[in-house]
Amino acid sequence: MAVTLRPEIAALPPYRQGRAAAAEAFKLSSNENPSPTHPAIHAAIADSQFNRYPDGAAMELRTRLAERVGVPLEQVHVGAGSVSILYQLVQAAAGPGDEIVYPWRSFEAYPLLVTVAGATSVQIPNLPGGRHDLDAMAAAITDRTRVVLVCTPNNPTSTLVTAAEFAAFMAKVPPTVLVILDEAYSEFVTDERAVSGLTELDTYPNLVVLRTFSKAFGLAGLRVGWAVGPAYILDAARSAAIPLSVTEPAQRAALAALDVEAELLAVVDELIERRARVFAGLTAAGWTVPEPHGNFVWLATGEETTAVAAMLEADGIVGRVFAGEGIRVSIGEEESVDRLLRSAARIVQTLPRAAEIARLG
Repeated sequence: MAVTLRPEIAALPPYRQGRAAAAEAFKLSSNENPSPTHPAIHAAIADSQFNRYPDGAAMELRTRLAERVGVPLEQVHVGAGSVSILYQLVQAAAGPGDEIVYPWRSFEAYPLLVTVAGATSVQIPNLPGGRHDLDAMAAAITDRTRVVLVCTPNNPTSTLVTAAEFAAFMAKVPPTVLVILDEAYSEFVTDERAVSGLTELDTYPNLVVLRTFSKAFGLAGLRVGWAVGPAYILDAARSAAIPLSVTEPAQRAALAALDVEAELLAVVDELIERRARVFAGLTAAGWTVPEPHGNFVWLATGEETTAVAAMLEADGIVGRVFAGEGIRVSIGEEESVDRLLRSAARIVQTLPRAAEIARLG
């Protein structure tokens, strides 16, 4: 006889990491920063000792982040990637019988985390072009709603929420509902209309903002995320956390990254410029692509997704495939740009239906 498991968990597909690429291909499936790790970060962790536990409260890093944002220490929380903090917040706020509202398509982990908590997902389809339908999300809130997730720039469509849109949305959200603003890609945003969660915290006492060191700071392999919000909410998240999950090398690396932030953000500027060339090149080739605000672009290929992904891969481009919906392609190494654009142009010539579907999506 087999061990009895929760049926909803047994039926749940695990989170699928971006697929690795062959040696001659570019892995553009995981939104990773393609630049090598900064030497200062290597130096900071070079003498790490692994026989001791890390500082479970991440006091030095939290203090630094609190000073950076201008909030008390208690209003900052650090976790093993922002997704781990999201998990903690969901566990703290929702359980069986509760509902969590979020846009779809959005970050793949959202439905997994909701199901693990025993709560019910309320998925609100994005608008044409991949933007959040914030009016529909607000209208979906009921007396069972405990959490609403907002992702900007949205993963995988790379669209953003403006400050005006967010203000209108928050005016409709009851103060008893936790709003989590997932801003994992905030450093890549250049649009002045975009909401910036860290400036909204004083306005909305039910808001928690998520950030990460994984993307812009290039620490995806060390897993450091952080959150800012009301102390009592973050205390509940800390209670739901796996103790000592942010390692000492990760904490050291994050502190070192803050020391060389200007240099790291100069690399981000290069990726933003590269993103602009990819966007322009795809548009010139006949694709209709949402204006990207993260470090990735979205190809809404619909029923042609499998065929397009195969052609991209044949040309040495490995993207993140969402069967029947589209392909997310990260902004990678400089050398990947021409290869991606050549492949995209070839696909339009070979599979014109793909570009047509993208225009409709």
